[in-house]
Amino acid sequence: MNLVLKANELDQIRSDIRSGSRLTSSYVMMNILAAIIACYGLFANSTAVVIGAMIVAMLLGPIAAAALALVEGAHRDLLASVGTLVVGVLCVVGTGLVVGVVHKDIPITAEIMARTAPNFTDLMIALAGGAAGAYATVNPRLSVAFVGVAIATALVPPLCSGSILMVRGEYALGLGCYLLTFTNIIAIQFSSSVVLWLSGIRHHSDSGKNRLLSFIQGNAVSLIIMAVLAVFLTSNLRNVVVKQNFETEVQRTLSKAINEVPGNHLAETRFQNSQDKLIVRAVVRGPIAPSPKEVAALAAKLPAAPEGRVTDLRIRFVQTTIITPTEVLDREGELQAN
Repeated sequence: MNLVLKANELDQIRSDIRSGSRLTSSYVMMNILAAIIACYGLFANSTAVVIGAMIVAMLLGPIAAAALALVEGAHRDLLASVGTLVVGVLCVVGTGLVVGVVHKDIPITAEIMARTAPNFTDLMIALAGGAAGAYATVNPRLSVAFVGVAIATALVPPLCSGSILMVRGEYALGLGCYLLTFTNIIAIQFSSSVVLWLSGIRHHSDSGKNRLLSFIQGNAVSLIIMAVLAVFLTSNLRNVVVKQNFETEVQRTLSKAINEVPGNHLAETRFQNSQDKLIVRAVVRGPIAPSPKEVAALAAKLPAAPEGRVTDLRIRFVQTTIITPTEVLDREGELQAN
């Protein structure tokens, strides 16, 4: 696939990208409105609302302009683009803090929590998203607007999630959201720079063998940051996979053992970290309650917890009675007299 464009096409692309880095009142207002909609979408736990809200976000413009400035070696344009991006980010964060203070009584939702632990997959998604946005920019047959919306979903929601969590004193979780945003910004910028460079945009002094070297030098900071992030996020991904595998195996083991008792079934399983141990809370419904000895035997069958933690199994039993149109079954499954 040949990305190299004609000179007049490149000039138009440069002009379009630079126009997206301008700090205007509409830029500020649209990002504030995007943050408001995103916050309420997060509170409503609605993925559709969160994604739909991003149609008004304008954070992609300055990131693309920064990518262009790095490829061309235009330091003044780079500073202007970064300044515009910082203002946009502050608008979103500030709006998120205000909405978070107003609605401190609304519970934290799964949509918010989903953005608190970035991992390597988030980095790869951002790289692909940035490349898609840049390719849509250099390809006149594609609409950059829709790609921009998709990329914006990786920026505004985690910023809003972080602000909401910060207001509630969940600083570690909030910083996780901000780290996700930072990861996305760096990855989107770098992949955009790659696509723009491949399309034929170069520093005016680039020629022959020094073209690739010039590109690497211009994006050296981004490369270093991404390398550090890749190591950290890969570790996070490994922890997530280990945690998910452990929880899946625990649920499978509990369900298999509990279902062996006629009428009993595993209704719910929750996991809670508590200092040096991992508490497994299982809700069991049925006619026959397990004894402490049976719970101890069941706990011994569970897999080893991550990070060498001690597993503490706690079962909450909910007595149920089976009633049919003609009979009532007691806790031992025997018929009771009508």
